[in-house]
Amino acid sequence: MTDETPSWDAELDAVGLICPLPVLKARKALLPMERGAVLCLVASDPAAVIDVPHFCAEAGHDFLGVEETAEGVRRYLIRRG
Repeated sequence: MTDETPSWDAELDAVGLICPLPVLKARKALLPMERGAVLCLVASDPAAVIDVPHFCAEAGHDFLGVEETAEGVRRYLIRRG
């Protein structure tokens, strides 16, 4: 992600959760959000690097990118489709 990274409308802390929980919780968090709203998913699960973009592609959401925020913790931005 760059300095042009969009802000987000909601944040979900999934640090410490392992596959498939970060994606399942993201799916649940996205349901009430309006189309175009952005969810920031914070997760430490190494599998999330693969799982989150795959989930977005399958569910029709836009994967906006990922950035590492601390050792093993990453921030994923998802725009609701």
